[in-house]
Amino acid sequence: MNQFETDSIVSQFHHGDYEIVDFSESADVYVVNTCTVTNQGDSRSRQAVNFANRKNPDSLLVVTGCMVNNHTDNPSNLKDVTYFVKNEQKSSIFNIVDSHLEGEVINLGEIKADTFNYVPADKTMHTRSMIKIQDGCDNFCTFCIVPKVRGRAISRPQKEIIDNIKQVLDFGYKEIVLTGVNIGRYDWNDWNFEKLLESVVDISGDFRVRISSIEPDGYGDRFIELLEHPKVAPHLHLCLQSGSDRILLQMRRMYSVSEYRNIIEKIKTKIPDFNFTTDIMVGFPGETDREFEETVSLVKEIGFSHVHTFKYSIRNGTRAARMEDQIAGKVKTERSEIIRNLAETNKLVYRSSFIDKQQRVLIEQINDKGLAKGYGQHYVPVEFPAQSLKQNDFAEVQIKGISSGKDPILIGFL
Repeated sequence: MNQFETDSIVSQFHHGDYEIVDFSESADVYVVNTCTVTNQGDSRSRQAVNFANRKNPDSLLVVTGCMVNNHTDNPSNLKDVTYFVKNEQKSSIFNIVDSHLEGEVINLGEIKADTFNYVPADKTMHTRSMIKIQDGCDNFCTFCIVPKVRGRAISRPQKEIIDNIKQVLDFGYKEIVLTGVNIGRYDWNDWNFEKLLESVVDISGDFRVRISSIEPDGYGDRFIELLEHPKVAPHLHLCLQSGSDRILLQMRRMYSVSEYRNIIEKIKTKIPDFNFTTDIMVGFPGETDREFEETVSLVKEIGFSHVHTFKYSIRNGTRAARMEDQIAGKVKTERSEIIRNLAETNKLVYRSSFIDKQQRVLIEQINDKGLAKGYGQHYVPVEFPAQSLKQNDFAEVQIKGISSGKDPILIGFL
């Protein structure tokens, strides 16, 4: 979702006759869109702000995003920041910067809050187009600070979403990613997520739809039918967090292990090679060795092709921060390494299963050796000779092998 918001802001600057440069270069204006979901997110955000200050101390520096919302005053005592812009005012950043450079005095308190007032982005940093359909969350997981920094769940009107998608398709994008904080809880008038997805795939044109991170909320048969639609990519990042029912209860997650497993089994029955990726949190307060082993066992059983592994970090203001039996950092690191190694094995097994099969690849880049690289419909990376194809073309690629290394790439030919 941050990518969607950043892309929209980038596109506004592009059309405002600003030159967009890589963040590593010296610039007159820096915008840092922060994350605060983990301590690591905070650390990276602070590093980006400090880097901008070192690169050009005289620059106009805007810090926005969740780290700003998480602190009433200066987040993390950052220095030489021109504007701290909250999430609900983020869509106004271009106007703030442009007005400032024209010599106007900006009062952020007078800027209207608007969660969805982002222009469709035609000039972005990605080949695929992110489409924000929802913001905020009402789940209040005990470890999560997102409801505090993003607010309660709110859904974007269905017509605005469809119009946004049609516009970016006209811009030439061929992959649409539906994104938000908790997109499965999309609820606008009588439109739920399944009905919205149905209206998206009904849009004419040669494009595919990818569903971003989603909660395992027990979707019905209609949702699974839609996953079989040729426009819907057969991949879900279905958040798990733990394979222990007791830990899930302590986290205040809205499902059990058996309910999660049931969703996986229903989808795999219909689509055997469906790609599941997930989030796993290790070292949640009170997590025993046995409960961690339950998570390891479930990761092995399901065979996720990728696991985003988090070490639990205390977020002040959450219930978990006040829980007893906080896990030692060394134990968290050991458990994280076990999950990461298992995930690497799963990744190789899953990607190798596509050898001698086809993938429909959307080309993201072509190197100076004429090799095209992109992602197949199952969200697996593929490399192949481009021949006469160009960036943003679809290509039917026959997979013949797989590269070695930590992040193996499928090797194919047209």
